[in-house]
Amino acid sequence: MQASLLTELPSYTQDEAYQAALEYFKGDDLAARVWVNKYALKDSEGHVYEKTPDDMHHRLAAEIARVEKKYPNPLSQSDVFALIQDFKYLVPQGGPMTGIGNPHQIASLSNCFVIGNDGESDSYGGIMKIDQEQVQLMKRRGGVGHDLSHIRPSGSAVKNSALTSTGIVPFMERYSNSTREVAQDGRRGALMLSVSINHPDAENFIDAKMEQGKVTGANVSVRIDDEFMKAVSDNSDYHQKYPIYSDKPQFTKDIKARKLWKKIIHNAWKSAEPGILFWDTITRESVPDCYADLGYKTVSTNPCGEIPLCPYDSCRLLAINLFSYVDHPFTDKAEFNQSLFIDHVGKAQRLMDDIIDLELEKIDSIIDKIEADPETDEVKRIEKNLWLNIKTKANEGRRTGIGITAEGDMLAALGIRYGSEEGNLLTEQVHKTIAIETYRASVEMAKERGAFGIYDSSREQDNPFIQRLKEADPSLYDEMVKHGRRNIALLTIAPTGTTSLMTQTSSGIEPVFMPVYKRRRKVNPNDKDARVDFVDEVGDSWEEYIVFHHRFKQWMEVNGYDTSKNYAQKELNALIKKSPYHKATSNDVDWLSKVRMQGAVQKWVDHSISVTINLPEDVNEKLVGKLYMEAWKVGCKGVTVYRDGSRSGVLISNEEKTDELVDFPTKRPEVLDAEVVRFHNNKEKWIAFVGTINGKPYEIFTGLADDEDGIFLPRSIETGLIIKSFMDDGSSRYDFQFCNKRGYKTTVEGLSHKFNPEFWNYAKLISSTLRHGMPIEKVVELINSLQLDSESINTWKNGVTRALKKYIEDGTKVGKGTCENCQSTELIYQEGCLTCKSCGSSKCG
Repeated sequence: MQASLLTELPSYTQDEAYQAALEYFKGDDLAARVWVNKYALKDSEGHVYEKTPDDMHHRLAAEIARVEKKYPNPLSQSDVFALIQDFKYLVPQGGPMTGIGNPHQIASLSNCFVIGNDGESDSYGGIMKIDQEQVQLMKRRGGVGHDLSHIRPSGSAVKNSALTSTGIVPFMERYSNSTREVAQDGRRGALMLSVSINHPDAENFIDAKMEQGKVTGANVSVRIDDEFMKAVSDNSDYHQKYPIYSDKPQFTKDIKARKLWKKIIHNAWKSAEPGILFWDTITRESVPDCYADLGYKTVSTNPCGEIPLCPYDSCRLLAINLFSYVDHPFTDKAEFNQSLFIDHVGKAQRLMDDIIDLELEKIDSIIDKIEADPETDEVKRIEKNLWLNIKTKANEGRRTGIGITAEGDMLAALGIRYGSEEGNLLTEQVHKTIAIETYRASVEMAKERGAFGIYDSSREQDNPFIQRLKEADPSLYDEMVKHGRRNIALLTIAPTGTTSLMTQTSSGIEPVFMPVYKRRRKVNPNDKDARVDFVDEVGDSWEEYIVFHHRFKQWMEVNGYDTSKNYAQKELNALIKKSPYHKATSNDVDWLSKVRMQGAVQKWVDHSISVTINLPEDVNEKLVGKLYMEAWKVGCKGVTVYRDGSRSGVLISNEEKTDELVDFPTKRPEVLDAEVVRFHNNKEKWIAFVGTINGKPYEIFTGLADDEDGIFLPRSIETGLIIKSFMDDGSSRYDFQFCNKRGYKTTVEGLSHKFNPEFWNYAKLISSTLRHGMPIEKVVELINSLQLDSESINTWKNGVTRALKKYIEDGTKVGKGTCENCQSTELIYQEGCLTCKSCGSSKCG
């Protein structure tokens, strides 16, 4: 879609689009808001150019059909639209849905990237290069992963003034902080950091996130080899070395494998990290690693772990909605439509190959933008080379990421319990079919469009995944050897959070979370038509209403149950017991069975699977260890556990002093790092200067921005310094200093005098609580509890909480408070927003 054509398109307000989307999703508020906020075509001024997802699907279909015309036997626009309409069958995820045909964002369509330096270089120049590449990718919407195993361990010799290396952990912090600084359209960057278990700093890496406020901008996973797992089983020593692959290492260390294993288990039980990557399984099974000497050696994964990649490769994702292939769902006649499914799997692979061509066009636009930028060639060199490298890999390997969603609902629709032996067998068969048919489609495209640039059947002949395909379908293998394959690797199972909201199904390969739950909404007790079911402690009246999982509601309708009735809990329990969702939710599924299912499915997925084992709060560490060991034995490539509540209040200092506050300097340093946070209060533009120590807020100044009574600051300025200056009369002031584009230092004098004096007095009070280490979520609660009469000071109060919420660790539990929708007390912070774990509603303030 060309920019010039947008003038011909009608535009809508956010509310108009929301109301239309609400009707499209049949009253599903969450799905409507997610679509409008994340995926509807819009410009930077807030104009929305798509009223419903139908408009978006026409946009995608038109662009994909344009690419199809380049090749023999093209699909028409109507053919493509029929495949993606209503999120029913094929759902391009994230980057493709947002970016295809979008003239407003010069951004990549890729969901996942991995970067890295050649060889084992750990120079500061190499480390800074990775830092810049990470930021450049994140600003184009990509999630990024990279490995730190090339960095020399703590205490080893270096040839600079430091004499010895600081090790891996400080660079984890650097990359984490860079991630937190980057956002695209309100979307925070996503980062995966990994390290090999045989690196001498592996234990420091494993412990890094256990300290409050450390490495908050990254997921971390440890690459574990078979030798380490065998040493754990045998309770023997394990040899660490640096460089990790060297025959003549500079540094070696022998450790007790089981002792380090127990630390991994403890930390995962306590904080849900680190995740585990079974690295020998990943590389042994990886088809792209057959071309390792040509630049396709896998080094790390994307942030959720489902796409292991070589440096500068990328991947785009598409999910197949499995529920839609069940004919006559929830009845005695229910059956899986195998012929339609096979047809659509092949077309899905074809669409994904078309999207690579669209991505190559996007990369050319990014490179053109870089070349047109006014900076010098030296400044632009790293960014331009980054995208040239990504373009080469995308064009040469043509990697795709076909996955699924609605696995749990598919099984329920067929009357099969998730986690049962029958369910696991069917799941494995479905994914075997996907593997065979995507590879068949890739071979057929090789005949029409050509094979990926470096295809060589002799390199792949001993690969375990290719061997399984050969055994399952010998004729397919023979055709592949003869004609090649269009794509170097094809399959994954990725998280489908917002995708499943719009398909209105269970997410990815996971079971249904809850088939039914209750919400509450506040009502006027004087309204004669209002039903009051609950009066809270402050006297507010609430009506309770039932929220059904969409497909559970469909089961009810098919089986003649009234979905409008206000059921008592006992009646709900009885309904669930009669349904195919009984004993099949995320809290019911046998964990070992789920791990074994993942291992069985993994054999038919050439990349990896993103899946989390959700555990109740009261499980012990021994169970976590058992699940991890079983995952390795059954062939999983990675595994993550989440114990309920494990991210709440557990990230404490290494000394385990849970009752002490964070140790900040008692005397205010003369110079503090500072971040600039901009936001709106009603229609007013506001600005906050947050002084930080080690990335944590220490003081705050805030008020009106871009106003004759406030502060004007170029919008490009996001960081600087807050300097305490002393006057001749003995008084002091606080100045903000930053560097402009030309590198000149500029000072905004007297922050304490620029804003309303009333604001300044309260700012001193709040800064005092920050300096004494009160947890930020508690500071926010304190500010919200202030009873203030002035409208302006209440507006200021809201601004301060907005600025500080940015620094609350994701997953932090709210001490007191209830959800406005369902009255649950299970409230946590996610990306600065208050989110209800029970019903999923989110409030950003």
